Amino acid sequence: MNKLVDLGPARSESIAPVVMLPNASSPAPIAPRIKKAWLFVGALALGVLIASVVWWQSSSSGNVSYTTAAVTKGAVTRTVTATGTVNPVLTIIVGAYDSGVIQDLQCDYNTQVKKDQVCAKIDPRPYQTVVDQNKANLAVAKAQLEKDKANLTYTELGLDRAAKLVQTHAVSQDTYDNAQSTYDQALATITFDEATIQQRQAALDAAQVNLDYTNIVSPVDGTVVSRNVTMGQTVAASFQTPTLFLIATDLTKMQVDTNVSESDIGGIKDDNKASFTVDAFPKRTFDGAVNQVRQSPQTVQNVVTYDVVVGVDNTDLALKPGMTAATRIVTEQRTDVVRVPNQGLRYSPGGAVPAQGPTQVWVLRDGQPVSVLVTAGLDDDTFTEIVKGELLPGDRVIVAEQRSTEGGQTAAPHPRF
Repeated sequence: MNKLVDLGPARSESIAPVVMLPNASSPAPIAPRIKKAWLFVGALALGVLIASVVWWQSSSSGNVSYTTAAVTKGAVTRTVTATGTVNPVLTIIVGAYDSGVIQDLQCDYNTQVKKDQVCAKIDPRPYQTVVDQNKANLAVAKAQLEKDKANLTYTELGLDRAAKLVQTHAVSQDTYDNAQSTYDQALATITFDEATIQQRQAALDAAQVNLDYTNIVSPVDGTVVSRNVTMGQTVAASFQTPTLFLIATDLTKMQVDTNVSESDIGGIKDDNKASFTVDAFPKRTFDGAVNQVRQSPQTVQNVVTYDVVVGVDNTDLALKPGMTAATRIVTEQRTDVVRVPNQGLRYSPGGAVPAQGPTQVWVLRDGQPVSVLVTAGLDDDTFTEIVKGELLPGDRVIVAEQRSTEGGQTAAPHPRF
């Protein structure tokens, strides 16, 4: 028979979760992660460093060949280059004072002319008519003067007669005064006639000047380089004097008008040596000197240039007006000095950037690069003057290097730190 044991009323109890608080002596859970990250970074950096060292040693273990250039003795010349135009030293513009039709033309291109030689003639008939009219007016004024002189003589006699009669009371005082007034008027008329003659003479002279200007003459001895008029052409000189001829005084003396930028104009002075070439004679160099540095600036599209005039001898007449010249102006020059190529001053072993400090060059001696301290002077973008330093003509200055591996292949260049 089964027994039932009464265990009492059933109870339902809720069990609260147990929270484990960390002990103050134990590390936080995030610390191992930071530690592992730092270990990873350190290992990565160490690997890169080891690889760099291995690469450096492998590249340095090859053969090194040097490119050298000899230390020479010669000239170091600093120059300014510019383009310009060949022009005569003095060009005379011959124009027309009168208007009219070109009746005669006696000068053409390249004509050798003398001073006061007639080159062209304007139809003089209109101006000759004015001259003749003024001559007639002058003749009338002179005739009037002679007439008034005769009247003056008559009035003078009447005044003398009245003066004698008034003393004997044969005539009244009024008669004498009237004779005096008539004489004074005749005398004033003579003065007026003389002034009229001067006026008519001046008008005649002006008309004669206009007539003479119908002859277009050369004011100087020279060569006609331009003719801008033809036979039968009508010249209008009312508002602006037209240019008929351009005459160069002396083509054996030419000048080059160059345009030098404002960045280079400071080094150019009068009498600086210059040379230039033209397209017509590409293998010939013309020598000259700076005659003038003009103070007038020329601005074209915000570019400021100055006109530098270079004089040149043209005895053989090879240079023609208008030629384009590539000019080279010497601003500073040193002759018979020790010089090295500019690449030698920029070279450093291993391709490293040269340190800031005294200027040095590397010289190849006994197959090894040797540093030599120098003092640099003038440079011309190709050579640099060596003012002070233990360099002699014939020394070989290193300008570049090339490394190769044992197999003969060129190694990568050294990095710059």
